Amino acid sequence: MNAKLVLQMNHITKTYPGVTALDDVTFQVRHGEVHALVGENGAGKSTLMKILAGAEQADGGEIFLDGQAVNITSPLHAIELGISIIYQEFNLVPYLSVAENIFLGREPVRAWGLINWPEMYRRAEEILQRLGANLNPRAIVSTLSVAQQQMVEIAKAISVNAHILAMDEPSATLTEHELENLFQLIRALKEQEVSIIYISHRLEEIFEIADRVTVLRDGQVVGTRNVAEVDRNTLIRMMVGRELKESFPKRPVPPGREALRVEHLSRRGVLHDISFSLREGEIVGLAGLVGAGRTELARAIFGADPKDSGRIYIYGQPVEINHPAEAVRHGLGLVTEDRKLQGLVLGMVLRENTTLANLGSVSRLGFINRRAEREATEEFIDRLSIRTPSTEVLVRNLSGGNQQKVVLAKWLFTRANVLIFDEPTRGIDVGSKVEIHELMNDLVAQGAAILMISSELPEILGMSDRILVMHEGRIVGELSREEATQEKIMHLATGGR
Repeated sequence: MNAKLVLQMNHITKTYPGVTALDDVTFQVRHGEVHALVGENGAGKSTLMKILAGAEQADGGEIFLDGQAVNITSPLHAIELGISIIYQEFNLVPYLSVAENIFLGREPVRAWGLINWPEMYRRAEEILQRLGANLNPRAIVSTLSVAQQQMVEIAKAISVNAHILAMDEPSATLTEHELENLFQLIRALKEQEVSIIYISHRLEEIFEIADRVTVLRDGQVVGTRNVAEVDRNTLIRMMVGRELKESFPKRPVPPGREALRVEHLSRRGVLHDISFSLREGEIVGLAGLVGAGRTELARAIFGADPKDSGRIYIYGQPVEINHPAEAVRHGLGLVTEDRKLQGLVLGMVLRENTTLANLGSVSRLGFINRRAEREATEEFIDRLSIRTPSTEVLVRNLSGGNQQKVVLAKWLFTRANVLIFDEPTRGIDVGSKVEIHELMNDLVAQGAAILMISSELPEILGMSDRILVMHEGRIVGELSREEATQEKIMHLATGGR
């Protein structure tokens, strides 16, 4: 055994009914290194980490920690062995405080088993300061922003003094400043000989923070490289098995009729006098920092949240939208930011999710025609290149990119012509991103109108015909595709004029 290796996962295999998730995977991590793990959705990254965390058991293979063979039987056992995993989906108790979440099940106690609250708050504050997170340990988690909750997850993992720390898409909800704080923390942990496994679809982060990178494709290891010896195009080619000519394949489409107009929309304390329009054949980007009100605007337009004032027009006609069902009837679709919580029913199969928003078209006399459902779903599987063994797979078992395509299929099945995409490519791989961008091109070429919310400025710049910028609940500027730059967008997003 190589004494420099803290972790060896040798010849790991894992199969599910009809799917080989991992096929003879060998993955090794050195002491004090940041080892990136990349690959398309469904490549096997999450399955490998679940095996490391003790949440899943491998069908074959061996795991060594510091040269000693181990059988990781449960998540608690993994923590006892010094392994901590930060998952992309949060695992927090919303109605407990920050400190209680950090030390849940490991609270410092006094005599008679009583919790030592001052000590717990002191230790929580110490960890948060190490992270550079300006959070009150007594704050209730449900009152925090998504980015702040992510920092609580990281603090919880740090609190167990892990010597192997795996981070699954840790930057997905972080601002640029918070991401830099995270990178500073990772560098500090490296100096303490903590080994980091870093999973991210944002390849620029890999080059910023990682020492080595392992690429998975279809459950197999394509290769392990020193980051200094590869470039972005090489990694993409390893991940997808082909060249991607362009990350943002925008195709110009002549704009048509006005499809959506919003006038003076306000919601007390959240949105302030919002007005804009959207035409057929257009992709209008909506940019801004976390907390600027972009998602809140989308929800207000769609009737998911109430508005205090303002009017909405669809093809020039005023409409009242006070509920998502009314939005659907008027031809609107909303691809939500959180596909698992708000976009899909994870306990239902692909077929049921695809037709969910338009059951009337596959029903008669109150009974669903399952054959019609299957035929419609199979059409979308082909059209959107959804990778699935059948229409009857639970959507929770699909990869992130394929889940996002199912959400799109659901709204396309309603024949929605005005589509709001809220972070359409968050947490999905580069190949699936290009496929979704191409789909957006196809939709606007067919006359759809798209409002695209994205925190990734290259995506905003690459796919938008016009760009609206929000700051503190207001639209503070509009930029044409030709004049827009990252600097101009950030200037407006931070309150500049």
